[in-house]
Amino acid sequence: MTEGMDTEIPGSRSRSASRTKVQKAPKADKSRGPLLTGWRKELWDWAKALIVAAAIVLLLKAYVFQLSTVRKISMEPTLHENEWLFVNKIALRIGDLDRGDVIIFKDPSEGGEGKDFLVKRIIGIPGDKLEIRGGELYLNGELKVEPYTDSKIEDGDFGPTTVSPGHYFVMGDNRHHSASKDSRAFKEVSGELVQGRADLIVWPISRIKKL
Repeated sequence: MTEGMDTEIPGSRSRSASRTKVQKAPKADKSRGPLLTGWRKELWDWAKALIVAAAIVLLLKAYVFQLSTVRKISMEPTLHENEWLFVNKIALRIGDLDRGDVIIFKDPSEGGEGKDFLVKRIIGIPGDKLEIRGGELYLNGELKVEPYTDSKIEDGDFGPTTVSPGHYFVMGDNRHHSASKDSRAFKEVSGELVQGRADLIVWPISRIKKL
């Protein structure tokens, strides 16, 4: 009886052994260079994060928004020197600008080639007829009430003039004598020179408000 006894085919051990191979650890690929570890890896991760953040900020500044600082007094009493404005650039791409909008644009008195930027309010859009008479603004033949100013226009009469297609007639809110360099001096502004619409005063905190 062979029940309960181990059996073995003669020669099977040697054949089994001949099929068995020792698995060796894979060799490191020297072409990839040394792997970063410890503080080097952490530094590289921070560098990548900063690069991505910088790229996002540049894209937002180019196509979405920017911050602009007010200089001089031409927009008083609405805006004052050293205030920071949130400038909306998307407004130029999703719709037309309108009367009353405060815009940032390249100084057209330099032929669009200067580096100076101005902040003014849109008074007339393409097709509007404007005239300044007796210290008052007339838009398309009707007296225009301007709650954002604190005085009559002190620089004398102007016009009448009609705003060309693709252009805007702008003025500063400060209507005192020689307080604002605007469309009365350099005529209408081409839409191509407009950088964005100022939507908010963001600094100082005490002056935060929507324009």
